[in-house]
Amino acid sequence: MSQPYSRFLHPFEVARHPSLEPEVKRALLASWASDRSAVPDRPAMRKPPGAKRAVPVDDVLAALRSLDSGEAGQSKHINDRAAQRQSCG
Repeated sequence: MSQPYSRFLHPFEVARHPSLEPEVKRALLASWASDRSAVPDRPAMRKPPGAKRAVPVDDVLAALRSLDSGEAGQSKHINDRAAQRQSCG
């Protein structure tokens, strides 16, 4: 995957992806959460190279936590909150 982030609009898309191994999901999300992906002058937002838009680091961390708790497929309420945030600007 040369531009892995270009395939995903939100971290929960990574967490719920049916064909990615858990280790790959964890690596992608950890990279997305890193300070290296921080948006200049907006430290709470992350946009790794190739990503279409920035997302809150809290959403990335929640997706990582969902992998730990086995809730990657059951995180609709968090994903709904993220969709509302995106529609508000």
